[in-house]
Amino acid sequence: MKHTTRILGAVLAAILVLGCIGCSGSAATESKTTYTVGICQLVQHDALDAATKGFRDALTEKLGDSVVFVEQNASGDSATCAVICNQFVGDEVDLILANATPALQAAQAATNKIPVLGTSVTDYGAALGLENFSGATGTNISGTSDRVPEEEQVKILGELFPDVKTVGILYCSAEANSKVQAEAYRAAAEALGYTVSDYTFADSNDLAQITRTACDECDVLYVPTDNTAASNAELINNVALETKTPILAGEGDICRGCGVATLSISYYDLGFVTGNMAYEILVNGADVSAMQVEYAPFTRQYNAPNCAALGINVPSDYKPLD
Repeated sequence: MKHTTRILGAVLAAILVLGCIGCSGSAATESKTTYTVGICQLVQHDALDAATKGFRDALTEKLGDSVVFVEQNASGDSATCAVICNQFVGDEVDLILANATPALQAAQAATNKIPVLGTSVTDYGAALGLENFSGATGTNISGTSDRVPEEEQVKILGELFPDVKTVGILYCSAEANSKVQAEAYRAAAEALGYTVSDYTFADSNDLAQITRTACDECDVLYVPTDNTAASNAELINNVALETKTPILAGEGDICRGCGVATLSISYYDLGFVTGNMAYEILVNGADVSAMQVEYAPFTRQYNAPNCAALGINVPSDYKPLD
């Protein structure tokens, strides 16, 4: 009897040990200690670079060495964005940051399971093909938007150029977000009595000629938040200063490169907000499909050298660009 009892005791002890090992393995599986985040940035320029830095800083501040970033730059090529995002999916990263609209579209095509956050994206509804978009995508995608209300952008026209009648909108026809902004800006401007024309370029190859035509035919140009324009702002600026044509810009970096005034946002802050959203998804299990796209506050700013060159006086509540 004692022999039997000893055997049963040994069996129970073994079961307990195995059970603890099983529990330990389960706990290790559930408690993830390192997160891998893939970053796909469309092109290198100041605004997108700042958004990426803000994103990384926010996550590093909260997670320290527990987050690993795999950062790739597509050098302005949408096809390369697709290659990068597909590689992230193959590597089974925990989250993808898509910096700019073509990167977001590539991430959307690559996965419907891995959480994706966009930043420096102007219109999520247009970018993702969503009808009646109201703030949350209902998919594995959310993020932050750099869009500033076009009605507010148009107000700058009246504040700086009260006698202007013709306005040209200069943007890249290959960028869906730029078209959305152009349509909204045109509607807001026409409602106030301005005559508005679009001047679109396919890529940087025809940008100089299209800019020249727009400057010759219009009193003022508006350049929305457009990646191709941002990457070629110096070219646009050279033409505009030669023809003495003032340009209003959709964001600060384009204004710094070729504009006179803008409603500006901080792309670093925009990226930082996106990083906080990523933390909520990775660590606290937030449902990305229900997360509202977030927007940045804006301020009126002006490009002092360009305003001086064109003899433009700005109201006292405008702040100079850094």
